[in-house]
Amino acid sequence: MSRSTIERAFELARSGEVQNLVALKARLKAEGCRAVDALLAPRNIASYLEAICTAACKTPQAMAAAD
Repeated sequence: MSRSTIERAFELARSGEVQNLVALKARLKAEGCRAVDALLAPRNIASYLEAICTAACKTPQAMAAAD
């Protein structure tokens, strides 16, 4: 059974492979997910995914430099 576009979006966001929502949408479209823009358009979903992407992309070196 395949994952939905929303499930895949959250999976990718948590993976640290995409830096922001724009990159996430592009990756989903490249993978053949449908209705990406419409499904990720609600502000609460978009802002949550953006926050997850940002947090997941922080490397241990970047976090150490911020301290």
